[in-house]
Amino acid sequence: MGGDMSTGIQAGAGTAAARETRSVCPYCGTGCGVLIQHDGQRILGVRGDPDHPANFGRLCAKGRTLHQTVHGADRATRPLWRDRDSGGSSPLPWSEALQRAAEGFAGIIRAHGPQAVAFYVSGQLPTEDYYVANKLAKGFIGTNHIDTNSRLCMASAVSGYKSSLGMDSVPCAYEDIDLADCIFLIGSNTAYAHPIVFRRIEDAKASNPDLRIIVADPRRTPTASIADLYLPLKPGTDVALLHGILHILIWEGWIDRAFIDAHTEGWEALKALVQDYSPQTVAEACAITVADLRRAAELFGTARAALSLWCQGLNQSAHGTDKNTALINLHLATGQIGKPGAGPFSLTGQPNAMGGREVGGMPALLPGHRDVLNPAHREEIASFWGVEGISPEPGLTAVPLFQAMERGEIKAVWIVCTNPVLSMPDQAQVIRALARAELVILQDAYLETETGAYADLLLPAASWGEREAVVTNSERRISHLGQAIPAPGAALPDWEIFRDFAHALGAALDESGRPAPASMDGSWTARAQRLFAFSTAESVFNEYRETTRGRDLDITGLSFARLDRDGPQQWPFPEGAQKGRARLYGDGVFPTPSGRARFRAPAYAPVAEDIDARYPLRLITGRLRDQWHSMSRTGKVTALFQHSEEPLLEIHPRDAQRLGLKDGQLCRVSSRRGKVVVRAQVLATATPGVLFLPMHFGARFAPAGECNRLTLPAIDPVSGEPEFKHTAVRVEPLAFAWTGAILALLDGEAQFLAARAVAQGFPYASLARIGGAMQNGFLLRLAAEEAPPAWAVQEWDRALGIGGADALDYQDLRRGVSKRICVREGRLVAARLFGETETLDWLRALLLAGTDIQPYRHALFAPTVPQQLSAWVPPHTVCTCLGVSETVICAAIAQGAKSVEAVAQVCGAGSECGSCRPEISALLRAPVQEAS
Repeated sequence: MGGDMSTGIQAGAGTAAARETRSVCPYCGTGCGVLIQHDGQRILGVRGDPDHPANFGRLCAKGRTLHQTVHGADRATRPLWRDRDSGGSSPLPWSEALQRAAEGFAGIIRAHGPQAVAFYVSGQLPTEDYYVANKLAKGFIGTNHIDTNSRLCMASAVSGYKSSLGMDSVPCAYEDIDLADCIFLIGSNTAYAHPIVFRRIEDAKASNPDLRIIVADPRRTPTASIADLYLPLKPGTDVALLHGILHILIWEGWIDRAFIDAHTEGWEALKALVQDYSPQTVAEACAITVADLRRAAELFGTARAALSLWCQGLNQSAHGTDKNTALINLHLATGQIGKPGAGPFSLTGQPNAMGGREVGGMPALLPGHRDVLNPAHREEIASFWGVEGISPEPGLTAVPLFQAMERGEIKAVWIVCTNPVLSMPDQAQVIRALARAELVILQDAYLETETGAYADLLLPAASWGEREAVVTNSERRISHLGQAIPAPGAALPDWEIFRDFAHALGAALDESGRPAPASMDGSWTARAQRLFAFSTAESVFNEYRETTRGRDLDITGLSFARLDRDGPQQWPFPEGAQKGRARLYGDGVFPTPSGRARFRAPAYAPVAEDIDARYPLRLITGRLRDQWHSMSRTGKVTALFQHSEEPLLEIHPRDAQRLGLKDGQLCRVSSRRGKVVVRAQVLATATPGVLFLPMHFGARFAPAGECNRLTLPAIDPVSGEPEFKHTAVRVEPLAFAWTGAILALLDGEAQFLAARAVAQGFPYASLARIGGAMQNGFLLRLAAEEAPPAWAVQEWDRALGIGGADALDYQDLRRGVSKRICVREGRLVAARLFGETETLDWLRALLLAGTDIQPYRHALFAPTVPQQLSAWVPPHTVCTCLGVSETVICAAIAQGAKSVEAVAQVCGAGSECGSCRPEISALLRAPVQEAS
């Protein structure tokens, strides 16, 4: 499955014939198969792999635009040494870059010991990279301080599975969605975070009218559009809700006593605990009705096959492990595990977070689902690697790691394929930590991330489509990714960088005089050469594969050749097996000392930071439909801004009215740690008292809108996962004295980078890519207490290419209005509106349409849009794939389209990736709601 295939794709005249290479989408953990269309040098397009069992050819809007993310001026192509004071950088050859890194690490290790250095890696790394990084840290350097950004999304699922079932083994498969007759979605906006999984749920619902779907979430997200029962529980009350459901299951006799007696332990303690979680008590705690609570218990408890799906809503909490075990309790109590259509199914957030867990890429883990705290496990891996031993103390998880860095205990950190300045909670603390560190190395495929500004050394990594690899998706399915094109410049696969660094570090440790462990290696150099003798990605995989022998995730029956021949496979797949196992624990035997699953009895505990008179509102952070993480990839794609151009604060009309806040108005959101300035979005579907702010936008796109300025570093004591899903905040309306906007067509990426530079320093700024069928450009919105000086405006005009003979100017000094319009060949190509922006949307529509402006010249500098031209104002885009607006969809509905399928037939919306289908469903319901 990983190799090239001959296709009928035709390249342009004079170019090599295009071909296809099988790969997997590098976004969420669904693991959708992708066919990369390329000519051997450049990626030309993508399409879904119809043979991949995760998606059968479907791709979401992000996956469909992957080819637009690979090539560009922001790609890291050579090592760079950066001067922290000046911000300048100078290129280095690989040999010198690795020598500097090695000398820095060696000096710190000699002076302070191996616990003074750390690695912070990523769930987007393939399995080979994770394995070599883990071996480098724990087996060679001797530090267990290696954590991953998966800590921020999936760590509580790991600890929950291990606590209840004995191992971090997801027991379900995607096919269980098709076989369930009750699906319980809790803490997951699946429609946005895992769109292809949601499409499968939609298909299951369509083919089985008896399927009942429960959605529990403080926000009425698009996922709730498919719910038979929606539970708008109060943020942080998941444990109370789940215990309340179990209380009713016991009372009504909807439990499987035979399964409990034969295959579990700890039942009596849990049963005694949940006696106190009466329906009335739980309904009050969760702010739901008793009737809805009872209905949820009935749907789950009477189901033939009940499947639960969850994600960050349960995991990102100071009590995330408790929430996970409380949900697993429901499955154990009803025997809904290990059979078709049933089980607790954690939806993985990143493309290879599962692979990272498998190789032990976390501070307390070792390869093959082994634990650092287990002496036998440490001995097994030490013996396998041929080292004296593994440090017995687990390393620091992400939040404590950066806190230790700020205290000066961690002197050097190697950050790989992640952007902690934007993604970690309490952003100010992370920045202080990086500033305190003696050496910060950033290894990434992209140069301009927020973290890059704090790095001393930047190392260029190969990215998606540029290297061979394996990854594991949410259902334990391993896929082999083929290399389509060479990596740009001097970029290398991450595992190769780690290997070469290990060799350089060995030499540096010998030169520093640090004594080598008494072993046959004789020196650090010889030790590095033996431990890191890898020559190919396959050689790394083969070594890792052996660590799984006899373990719950045994994959000794797999190889690159087999994956290419038979396609992606689920583990376990031991040597001699003919296929992997779709679901686990069908025999009722669990990998615990007793062989029984364990009921856990956590008491419901409140959120880590509750609201008060000063901070009376609850803030949730999370994902948008068409953006990904910190937008290093998706921020390059114009189409992915059409649905959401900037971070908007979702707020209920009642809260907005109380605060005097109007839809679209700027506001300040403050917490005990920081503040942001964003635009409000007043939504009737929002929950009173609960706000939402997207996680993606950083200094590159919304310098004042970074949500993790607000969030707190409270973590789950078991999993170490931070509480992103609840922050106490207050909101204040803002009315800046000066506002401005700049929009322009792009001649090249330099213009966009210039616009990004302009945005810095404003109390509010938002930069988005804008585009249409004819044109692509950018839109920069600005606000401040006073107008920028004239000399600065002149510099910006030059940098943005807004000037020359094409420019027309309008000045009204009395009102503080300054406008510039640029026209080329009768077409609008740029507009700068300072002091007056009411016509912005109309001018944007005019610019993107590429139409002759002659009929509209009289209105270009008008303070408002003339009534007869108001139709030019662009409506909200719903369907990203085809660029279909809400106006067009509503027109289709008005003409008689009564279903999503009918809308798709009329205008195409919802017929491609399907991510917009929940929003179309909401539009279909809207007239009925208004009439009622």
